[in-house]
Amino acid sequence: MSRRLVSSLARAAVLGAVAVGVSGCIGEDIRHGYQIDQAALATVKPGMGAEQVLQILGTPSTVSTVGNKSWYYISQNTRRTVMFLGEQVEDQKVTAVYFNQGMKVERVALYGLQDGRVFDFIERTTPASGADRAFISQLFRGLTRYEPFGSGAGASVVPGARTGQ
Repeated sequence: MSRRLVSSLARAAVLGAVAVGVSGCIGEDIRHGYQIDQAALATVKPGMGAEQVLQILGTPSTVSTVGNKSWYYISQNTRRTVMFLGEQVEDQKVTAVYFNQGMKVERVALYGLQDGRVFDFIERTTPASGADRAFISQLFRGLTRYEPFGSGAGASVVPGARTGQ
């Protein structure tokens, strides 16, 4: 084999390996939340009991705690064009089942992306204490309140010492 042929085959093999590796990093469609079955939703009628709705639609994503009793089934479809980068919301649906005081279905409503704002289902941050303070102030916080013998509120740890003089 000639030297050119070997180097050409080596380049093709490297390019092929890179192409296969990069192809795994190209976009994906992601579904979050409760994906509602339209046929099942059509069977939910006003006057049905809460138990029947649970059997048909399953457990709601969230339940109202104030005012009228309502169950919400939330779904969101997002698209990520390149792996490990942020997602863009393509569609969001909230199916609301409203109940009266006797826990009978009053009405069913479907809200889409155009009816409200996008909210994050999965918050990808971990709350940590100290986020409200600057790093340097946290380092030197103890220097401004250094009290080696207590709180300084008049109580002394030295035996026989008098306070207030």
